[in-house]
Amino acid sequence: MRDVAIIGVGLTKFGELWDVSFRQMMIEAGARALEDAKIDGKQIDAMYVGNMSAGQFIRQEHISSLIADHAGLVPIPSTRVEGACASGGLALRQAVIAVASGIHDFVVAAGIEKMTDILSGQATGALATAADQEWEVFVGATFPALYALMARRHMYEFGTTEEQMAMVAVKNHQNACLNPCAQYHTKITVDSVLKSPPVTLPLKLLDCSPITDGAACVILAPAEKARKFTDTPILVAGTGQASDSISLHSRASLTSLRAAREAAKMAYKASGIEPKDVDLAEVHDCFTIAEIIAIEDLGFCKKGEGGKVTQEGETAIGGRIPVNTSGGLKGKGHPVGATGIAQAAEIVQQLRGEAGKRQVKGAEIGLTHNVGGSGGTAVVHIFRRGD
Repeated sequence: MRDVAIIGVGLTKFGELWDVSFRQMMIEAGARALEDAKIDGKQIDAMYVGNMSAGQFIRQEHISSLIADHAGLVPIPSTRVEGACASGGLALRQAVIAVASGIHDFVVAAGIEKMTDILSGQATGALATAADQEWEVFVGATFPALYALMARRHMYEFGTTEEQMAMVAVKNHQNACLNPCAQYHTKITVDSVLKSPPVTLPLKLLDCSPITDGAACVILAPAEKARKFTDTPILVAGTGQASDSISLHSRASLTSLRAAREAAKMAYKASGIEPKDVDLAEVHDCFTIAEIIAIEDLGFCKKGEGGKVTQEGETAIGGRIPVNTSGGLKGKGHPVGATGIAQAAEIVQQLRGEAGKRQVKGAEIGLTHNVGGSGGTAVVHIFRRGD
């Protein structure tokens, strides 16, 4: 297997992009990635696109062909990858495998979702298709309710507080203010989170990630060829993917995601890197409790201490392990198919030293953690500087 490097990244602005079409977003992100990689589109061998539900959101299926067509990349093989909110991370993993195996040299891994062209209630229903329709959604349990169950159990078992969950949102909004691509550039306070309208208690409106439009793209190449295109190739040091039951009631625990733990274990083993070696991470904070559970599952703190670690500032920029420097799903936005790719783009920019005011000093190793549904799918990637 060959070593794989990322040589280019590109993102659109994330937000409510009513005046931009699905195909325009993808072309914009792809063009920026090609420009960043200093590579011609004619050199691209294949493409993997993460997308959860274009059929539900914009009534368009067969997007692999649509994107290849409008990007001018026909007749390369173009494949759509779906794993709920982990679709982008899975697309990246497939692209890594394609390059590492030697099947292709230059591969696009992209992600996109256009979510705001339908009403918010319809969007919530579309997202709920990633949960167990028979045993969860049928009785009214959409994702805020499922993560609220996780939050209540975490509070019961470990003493996690609503204030600690609110601190996740405050931190990530603050980071998003430093990210020009982020959906929100507004700082919030713990008090404003606690007083925001209830969604499914203990989760309030400001504990939840928004509905977002956006696209992201990265370009991968064999490590031995990457130096021809960039002075700072970022190696994909390890990748892992795992699954769990789609429904919460079939799991042994509500306070940990087995799929995330197993995917992380795989990625750590492949890379030879341990949690203590990681300089920063982008994790799947679809709800504030999700970030607290994530940093525990990834080994950044002991089980049950995620709230405490957040409260003590260890996950802030300048802390022991900065988490979601991009603003995360909470502040940057969560266009579900694009999220896993946008996470990788943030890590690449950080490891290159190109993250501006949100830069983590001396960052050499980064990690991304992308989750589908309430944890039925998880994918973890570890990246390091190629020099």
